[in-house]
Amino acid sequence: MSTQWVAPALQTWLASHAQSLHSSNEAADAVLPQLTQAGLTHIGVPAKWGGAGGEARHAVEALSQVAEHSLTAAFVLWAQRAFVDYLCVTDNPVAREAWLPGLLSGHTAGATGLSNAMKFLSALEPLQVQEHAAPQGERRVSGRLPWVTNLRSPHFTVAAAVQAEQAGSPPLVVTLDSQAAGVQRSADLDLLGLCGSNTAAITLSDVAVPLHGVLAVNGPAFLKRARPMFLSLQCGMSVGLVRAALRAAEQVGSARDVLRPRIAHAWELLEGLQATLGEGLESGRFEADAAALFQVRLQLAALVQEAIQLELQGSGGRAYLRDQLPDFGRRLQESAFVPVVTPSLTQLQGELQRQAQAATAAAAPGVAA
Repeated sequence: MSTQWVAPALQTWLASHAQSLHSSNEAADAVLPQLTQAGLTHIGVPAKWGGAGGEARHAVEALSQVAEHSLTAAFVLWAQRAFVDYLCVTDNPVAREAWLPGLLSGHTAGATGLSNAMKFLSALEPLQVQEHAAPQGERRVSGRLPWVTNLRSPHFTVAAAVQAEQAGSPPLVVTLDSQAAGVQRSADLDLLGLCGSNTAAITLSDVAVPLHGVLAVNGPAFLKRARPMFLSLQCGMSVGLVRAALRAAEQVGSARDVLRPRIAHAWELLEGLQATLGEGLESGRFEADAAALFQVRLQLAALVQEAIQLELQGSGGRAYLRDQLPDFGRRLQESAFVPVVTPSLTQLQGELQRQAQAATAAAAPGVAA
């Protein structure tokens, strides 16, 4: 049995606020303090940097346990913990010293604005933030990030990949203080769900980047180091949602016995995918073999849909009665988020197809001149 990382008090809070967090932003600012006070951001972070030690897979498991109760809270934890990982893999110790204590404690929210960068890494879209000419020794950036999570007031820092001003230079990865001149947060986006996640857009207008704001001068190399944890934590959201739906499906009466083999099979698939995820993350295999991690993410997303259908079919018409099964409707909407969180399933499938075509082309015999 896996370690229970989410204390009973936090479980109770998440369960009682799950619907509110999903449908409104009334309790949005309370989510991060609840998670950090429970120590969840410290899991898997080296003790030498103020963390609790342990393995990266433990952080993913903790997030999965949060997602069993609230995908909104898990989404916030994903942003914060992924940002903590950026600071663990950065080559700039000044950035780590400046930002990591506040992120671990929750005094600063980490807005994981690298979704655009992850798509750029797979040649899916251009970078949306650009560096521009500035006095000698300064870096200044402008651009827009249309969808960023965990932009919690009064203080957050937002990460962004930046197209370098000098031609031929690799993109940078920077983090920008919400209190810096030129950083503007929009109102919360009008989302279908996950409304308590402090998700909004960011506009950057001639923002100065200090030394402690530079996470990497070689953005692509940094992003490849950060991608395994970034995506594995996203997988944790799916794991938690599958568990919650399957447990609900197991509560059905004898009339639903026809579903029990499918439920048992889903549990077996989940166990296998979790084992693959943990092994790939701990061995470092996912850094060199991103396609393997993409496959896990795709398979977990499919399993989310199967688990939700099992819960629906087992519950029957009661699923449409809010006073009977109030959590089903929320989980159904949460499941609709899994395919579109960046990188989306369509983007992952396209990247895998591109890699397969490239491999086929490389293996084909040369054509004689």
